[in-house]
Amino acid sequence: MRNYYIAGNWKMHKTRSEAAELARALVAQLKDGKYKYLVAPAFTSLETVGAIVKGSNILLGAQNCAPEEQGAHTGEVSVLQLKDLGVQVVILGHSERRHIYKEDDELINKKVKLALKHGLEVILCVGELLEEREAGKAEVVCETQTVKGLTGVAAADLGRITIAYEPVWAIGTGKTATPEDADVIHAYIRKVVGKLYGADAAQNIIIQYGGSVKSENAAQLMAKENIDGALVGGAALKADSFVPIAKFG
Repeated sequence: MRNYYIAGNWKMHKTRSEAAELARALVAQLKDGKYKYLVAPAFTSLETVGAIVKGSNILLGAQNCAPEEQGAHTGEVSVLQLKDLGVQVVILGHSERRHIYKEDDELINKKVKLALKHGLEVILCVGELLEEREAGKAEVVCETQTVKGLTGVAAADLGRITIAYEPVWAIGTGKTATPEDADVIHAYIRKVVGKLYGADAAQNIIIQYGGSVKSENAAQLMAKENIDGALVGGAALKADSFVPIAKFG
């Protein structure tokens, strides 16, 4: 039985003091929550937030990592450094990394395997651009990103991977894929995982939805058969907008 997984991606927001305030509010308000929770603050706030969520039911996530363990990589942050701060999960392949910073599937796959090698969980993001959806290529794009993102990942490690479907045209725009549209893609991604790893793996993998998730639409999205949680952006920046999503239903 898949449990819901609600993650907050704080992106490039919050000073350390602001991050601490939000983290304390979430620890207090989600302590009786029945789902799996994660917050992913900026790198600069990881240690601060990590100390606050330690021992709670909220996991500490990072928004990215370098494709190498260490070395001459100015401006990058390695999995070793993240683990040292208590990070448990890393978000990889987010649409902003793909489309603004031009990360391709091969680079993302390298990061996925490195994070898994060091015992971290991964949220692997996939999703199509508006022009790709309008051209009828949404499924093809998501299949390619899923297959290439999971290349070389052993079946034994799949339990530490969550897939997040985020239609790029719905991120930060206020537009949301209808629950029906989202569920169709989630079901297709599950089918792709089934082809790669078998029916049981497809049934067990958690697939989140990301893209203008709000308290007003969370329950409708989560009610769909193949939607197992949410990767929340804007609404994750305030406790009074994130908590209702995290406690939907």
